[in-house]
Amino acid sequence: MMSGSTAKLVSSPVEYLNEAFEAPQTAYSENANIDPQVLPVRRTRAHELAGQVERLLTRMRIAVIYGGDKTEDGAVIYQSHNPRSWKSYRTVAEDIAASLRRMGCRYVSLMADDMRLAQRLQDEGIHFAWLNTGGVQGFCSVSHAPAILEMLGVPYLGHDPLTAGILDSKHTFKRQLMGLGIPTAEFMTWHGAGEPLNPCENPEFRRVFGDYKGPFIVKPVSGRASLNVEFVDDIFGLAPVAQEIFDLTQNHVLIERYLGGREFCVAACGPTIARDGELEKLDGPFTFATVERVLQEDERIFTSMDKRPITGKRVRQLDPLEDAEVIDQLNELGRKVFTDLNMETLVRLDVRADEDGRLFVLETNPKPDLKAPTEDGVTSLIAEGLTQCGMSYDDLILSLIADRVDLLLRQRRGSAGHLVELLTICEA
Repeated sequence: MMSGSTAKLVSSPVEYLNEAFEAPQTAYSENANIDPQVLPVRRTRAHELAGQVERLLTRMRIAVIYGGDKTEDGAVIYQSHNPRSWKSYRTVAEDIAASLRRMGCRYVSLMADDMRLAQRLQDEGIHFAWLNTGGVQGFCSVSHAPAILEMLGVPYLGHDPLTAGILDSKHTFKRQLMGLGIPTAEFMTWHGAGEPLNPCENPEFRRVFGDYKGPFIVKPVSGRASLNVEFVDDIFGLAPVAQEIFDLTQNHVLIERYLGGREFCVAACGPTIARDGELEKLDGPFTFATVERVLQEDERIFTSMDKRPITGKRVRQLDPLEDAEVIDQLNELGRKVFTDLNMETLVRLDVRADEDGRLFVLETNPKPDLKAPTEDGVTSLIAEGLTQCGMSYDDLILSLIADRVDLLLRQRRGSAGHLVELLTICEA
């Protein structure tokens, strides 16, 4: 990322540090022949932030946290049910850790999100965590790790517990969209512990769908990777499919109108971005990776990446000329959702068009896949859209951590006092 001369740390007031290490002085701030008095505010902040991020990367002990396995000894006290389909995400955590090391991070540790996490964080003197986990088990599992870190006082890159829970509870999120006037497909929820689902007699079904008879999408309210998402032709097929999903998840089941148009994604994150390792500050959220999910002849909905890996053949980058109107609409939806719901880090919106081309937000993924592209063509929806922005995978990782550092230093210094101390360690 950035390089410079080496300076020896001569004091460390931070209790978390168990040893002193050598940290390079910021070449960017030393060598840039720029008068801050004549710089625009955003560029001045990007200039200052670049030096802060470089110093922190060489001094912070970072934990990249992936999903713990409840079947391992010592992971939990009692094993319980997983309403949300579980995955460790360790492979992607390794990609993130490798990128952090490439940009100069001296200490990166992979840790499982389980009941041993707090002790490991303390034992290794971790200053900062990157959340790449959907949880271990239980309801609202995506909120567990950020809640623990909030309690422990360890700053992290990820959504706060409340936001994570809302985004991963599709019915709750869709009600937020409706309140904000953001278009989403009509829906209702059903729980198997109540009355059997009978669309012809259910008053909620009639209120939501009126005379609409199908087709429908039936899916868990909390899930990942399009698993257990089912297409149902008409109202007569709803009850058995909804019951099957409830038996699997033991949670609310979401039933929504099927939209028969094209399917898209757009990513949104904070206003600090990196291109070729150089930081920029934007006026508002950064939206990117506007792509179309390519449906095969046998697909009415996008098949789970667990069954068909994401490749360039399954994703089409939208053309800036031919698809200009759609790109503009997707970017506007991304900015509005990110801003109106007060989000602070990366999300991916899944958007579907109806038969008339009108766009509807289906859901917003709080932990979009950040898999680094591989030589055999396997990629992620996020990474696939980076080239159109002139960004690499490492630029994305730098963008996300720099934006979080900026937020912590400008808005939450009370939650990151030890990071401020790391920045002020004396250098010779």
